[in-house]
Amino acid sequence: MDAYITKAANFFPNAPVNNEEMEDHLGMIHGHPSRAKSLVLLRNGIQTRYYALDKQGKVTHTNVQMAAESVRKLLGDSHLAIDDIDVLACGTATPEQIMPSHGVMVHGELGGNTTTEVVSFAGSCCAGIDALKYAAMTVRLGDAHNAIASASERMSAWMRAPYFQQESDLLSRLNDEPILAFDKEFLRWMLSDGAVALLVQPKPNADALSLHIDWIEITSFANQLETCMYAGAVKNDDGSLTGWAMLPQQEWLSNSVFALKQDARLLGRTIVKMGGQYLLQLSRKHHFSPDDIDWFMPHLSSMYFKDKIMQELEKLQFPIPEQRWFVNLPKVGNIASASAFAMLEEAMHNGMLKRGQRILMMIPESARFSYAYCMLTVC
Repeated sequence: MDAYITKAANFFPNAPVNNEEMEDHLGMIHGHPSRAKSLVLLRNGIQTRYYALDKQGKVTHTNVQMAAESVRKLLGDSHLAIDDIDVLACGTATPEQIMPSHGVMVHGELGGNTTTEVVSFAGSCCAGIDALKYAAMTVRLGDAHNAIASASERMSAWMRAPYFQQESDLLSRLNDEPILAFDKEFLRWMLSDGAVALLVQPKPNADALSLHIDWIEITSFANQLETCMYAGAVKNDDGSLTGWAMLPQQEWLSNSVFALKQDARLLGRTIVKMGGQYLLQLSRKHHFSPDDIDWFMPHLSSMYFKDKIMQELEKLQFPIPEQRWFVNLPKVGNIASASAFAMLEEAMHNGMLKRGQRILMMIPESARFSYAYCMLTVC
């Protein structure tokens, strides 16, 4: 049995926020505008994004609510009801609680009169594609007539001013070595909120475009590389992590244990190179070349990486021409696990896709270096 993405729907909270308005929502650190903000924004290329916050910093939507809203919108477009859902697979990097799982909270928010299978995927940027792979597998096995894959994030929960200290020690080096800005301050100016849901069914639409899921491949390099991005832990000098449950409660705040952090130097040395190696492995396994790719949709955390990836592909003799790239990061921001879904959702509705075209998606996850690639055929 086959699996097709037949519908896609997004939910972005509130109005888009431009670069000048960001601190209205996130707040100023110690009451002063950020000195790093303009330099970081210049390089990440993001022009607008969405926050589940109003201009007073008040939360307007939870992660669960955004995920549920995208699912409701999806169901409305597909003429299905909540009780028709066979499988709900949810991925996020920002659950509202440690337990219950994010997925069952979304199911509870949706309501309905029947029970359904629910699975949750946590982690970082690959959590959405993990959910999509599970949804596709259940449909292909014949265990479900339909499955919904949801990816949602409320990254602004980590981005508000009270959780930050000014990190001015890197400012003098930002112009020459912008990768060094990938710390708390950099993440603050690139992460944002939103949710996207995808409907997976065993047959394509009769009167609209669908996306056949040719394959989804996911791998982890954690056996080779130490942790890069983390929260709820401290990173030790030997590269190991000590989790929050192993730390005295008084250190949770004093050491910013629950803040989102990233090892910028490790990221710069590794993320592009490992993705290129894995792509070559998959091209041999699935017998495809750059000429077989009509649209390349890479999840970029920052536009800074676009040229780096293009250079690496040229070096590997696997060049994908820029005119075949589709990225909506400048418009919707970096929504972590929902970013790949957001590109697909926009592509399915903006008229750019034609039957027979093939889409290669790339989803890197820097947390401990996982990578996902997905090949889709428009039908």
